[in-house]
Amino acid sequence: MDFITPKINSLAPSFTTKAFQNNEIKTISLSSYRSKWVVLVFYPADFTFICPTELGDLADKYDEFQKLNTEILSVSTDTAFVHKAWHDNSPTIRKIRFPMLADPTGTICKAYGTYIPEEGLSWRGTFIIDPDGLVKAYELHDNSIGRSSSELLRKVQAAQYVREHGGEVCPANWEPGKATLKPGLNLVGKI
Repeated sequence: MDFITPKINSLAPSFTTKAFQNNEIKTISLSSYRSKWVVLVFYPADFTFICPTELGDLADKYDEFQKLNTEILSVSTDTAFVHKAWHDNSPTIRKIRFPMLADPTGTICKAYGTYIPEEGLSWRGTFIIDPDGLVKAYELHDNSIGRSSSELLRKVQAAQYVREHGGEVCPANWEPGKATLKPGLNLVGKI
């Protein structure tokens, strides 16, 4: 299957959909998050095995993301009603305060290249979108591999640092407070 994903530094595909958040179902549009950073977290399905570990991990770090002017939006092909049922039945999912987006037709998943047509589910995909709506990073992988919210938080911090400090770049394993690099001929062959 060919995957079509948004290109780095291109506009993220827009969408409007139902979401479950704070014990209510509401309509969410990506465009309403302009001026904020957005982390889209695609996952296969509610009531599964790895998914609650990932979403619970994100819920535990949600305040840290919020301090970085970043909203987390989780997306699966379940309905908002299924998200509510999962929330009501799982202590891990009950911790979630970020919007859980419903994509039962797979429209959002298809736009981001995460849709598995044979299953009607999504691959695990993560997209970091800047306040201008541009895709700054993404990752797609097999559904048997869980993600790390600590690494995702580090990537958001690095993307924000680079945006605020034009001309500097963040090397491998960079964390806030560590040295960055300023690309130039003086570094060629010396790293």
